[in-house]
Amino acid sequence: MTSFADIAPALERQAIELPSWAFGNSGTRFKVFGTPGTPRSPEEKIADAAKVHELTGLAPAVALHIPWDLVDDWAALRAYANGLGVELGTVNSNTFQDDEYKFGSLAHSDAAVRRKAIDHHLRCLEIMTATGSRDLKIWLADGTNYPGQDSLRARQDNLATSLQEIYAQLGDDQRLVLEYKFFEPAFYHTDVPDWGTSFAQVSALGPKAYTCLDTGHHAPGTNIEFIVMQLLRLGKLGSFDFNSRFYADDDLIVGAADPFQLFRILFEVINGGGLDVDSPVQFMLDQCHNVEDKIPGQIRSVLNVQEMTARALLVDRPALAAAQAAHDVLGANGVLMDAFYTDVRPALADWREGRGLPADPMKAYAESGHQEKLAAERVGGKQLSWSA
Repeated sequence: MTSFADIAPALERQAIELPSWAFGNSGTRFKVFGTPGTPRSPEEKIADAAKVHELTGLAPAVALHIPWDLVDDWAALRAYANGLGVELGTVNSNTFQDDEYKFGSLAHSDAAVRRKAIDHHLRCLEIMTATGSRDLKIWLADGTNYPGQDSLRARQDNLATSLQEIYAQLGDDQRLVLEYKFFEPAFYHTDVPDWGTSFAQVSALGPKAYTCLDTGHHAPGTNIEFIVMQLLRLGKLGSFDFNSRFYADDDLIVGAADPFQLFRILFEVINGGGLDVDSPVQFMLDQCHNVEDKIPGQIRSVLNVQEMTARALLVDRPALAAAQAAHDVLGANGVLMDAFYTDVRPALADWREGRGLPADPMKAYAESGHQEKLAAERVGGKQLSWSA
């Protein structure tokens, strides 16, 4: 029987990168909602992320989004982050807000538009060198809305050629991570709609190219944990964007819609070595807090991931293997369900206190007065993403 003491070393290794944009104002296509205390600069977004790490010990890095997080001095920004106890992590490119990208970017039929998009990614690589970041993450809005609008095959060829030029400029310790999304904002077809397309493109590039799996970027009913298993099996799962969905790409707090799905995903992550010391898998959140406060929203999210990781680690694997070998269908399922229904919250609270962290980070933040302090100090903040 697996005990909490048995799984503690694996929990110690868990790190979840926070997205800078999650701390800014966000909303839907209909409205961007302002929040008191909104960061006014990349530095303030990093400070908010550092507060999450201070209370949870789970979030030692902050992902950047370019151009939303542009600064004049990257060395100074890196030093500022380090002074707060966090690193600058994944650099996310943006080729979906300029007018020229109306019909695509890296997959566009116009070579001049592709050139602009490639150059943007090369600039991102320069920023990564200055910040010490390892990963360039690419998500593309490229696609079409109507049959016949463009050549599907030519767009894949254009994408492959564009990615090859970017990949060729990666540093020795840098990686390219290609995210997929099955629809939106393109509705007939998306140029990177699924894990198979991403896998095909990154496999053609080479060993420093991986797939990013966003948990909200799938059709309803998709068995996401199967995809996780397959990408780990193929050695091409580079990162997660954790969030939760009820209908489409909702970007809600991870685990909010289906905690059991999050458990199943993390079970396959652990089985596939995704939590091992030498794992290539980077955990990251990608969420838009539309109606909730940003810092506690991120705290809740990383705690949800940690809790389901602990439950997945508690699965009695010898008992599961024995039940599977005997084709004991209900017995095998029961082993998983026993772990899923285990309340690990008291043990995690004790574990945090043993590391000098608050037993209940959500309560600690609510009682700290930090949210009220930010609201009083930051006036007129809207530095972020969609409304920038």
